[in-house]
Amino acid sequence: MGPTLVAFILAFALPFLSGVFLSFSRFTTVLDAQWVGVANYERVFSNPDFLNSLWFSVRFTVVSVIFINVLAFCLAMLLTRGLPGTNAFRTVIFMPNLIGGIVLGYIWQFIINGYLHNFGVTITVNPKYGFWGLVILNNWQYAGYMMIIFIAGIQNIPEELNEAAKIDGANPFTKLTRITLPLIMPSITITMFLSITNSFRMFDQNLSLTAGMPGKQTAMVSLDIYNTFYSRGGWEGVGQAKAVIFFIIVVLISFIQLSITRKRELEN
Repeated sequence: MGPTLVAFILAFALPFLSGVFLSFSRFTTVLDAQWVGVANYERVFSNPDFLNSLWFSVRFTVVSVIFINVLAFCLAMLLTRGLPGTNAFRTVIFMPNLIGGIVLGYIWQFIINGYLHNFGVTITVNPKYGFWGLVILNNWQYAGYMMIIFIAGIQNIPEELNEAAKIDGANPFTKLTRITLPLIMPSITITMFLSITNSFRMFDQNLSLTAGMPGKQTAMVSLDIYNTFYSRGGWEGVGQAKAVIFFIIVVLISFIQLSITRKRELEN
């Protein structure tokens, strides 16, 4: 454990503790930090940009998590029926997850703007266009990855259970709700956790697709933190305070989600 522990301390623990300290300081570099107490946090909550980006991120995450998991589960159910070409379809659907976020953002900006050009507008004209553009991009990137996790869970269901249910006259809906969903709860726990954290932490796709436009109305929290830290002189400490608050929010939401889904696993 020694080398791993040293790497964890140097690459995560120390930078994290340093970041917490800097959130209570005014600084331009790490070496000239001056303690200012909670002043940075007061400026965070007096800044409407952060609250707007947080609300936008919450709405985006709720919609994305629902769509990603429903789509991924439907694809997994379809691709575990032994249909011809199943392996090829799995590979093609998974491939978008291998493309970098910046590239994905520009690809979908090109596609969406190409469609909206017929109406004389672009994706940055209306925040609704940016919102649904990000949802589509996020689904296209992560649905294939979550599909693979669901497929693994479905394939671990003993075939004897499905055969017994069929003999007992269970219809497809009963088999889905009484056998499939309860037995893949570990997979649901993983996909929910990954989709929530990935959606909340989205940055590079947001930067390349909309860059927060129009008027920062499509800026998610990560992009708002970036803009605060690098685009406003003297606000580095405020940007760091936003990062600490964001970290706490994501940890709390993830902990609640894991607690709920793991409880369902035990019940099942």
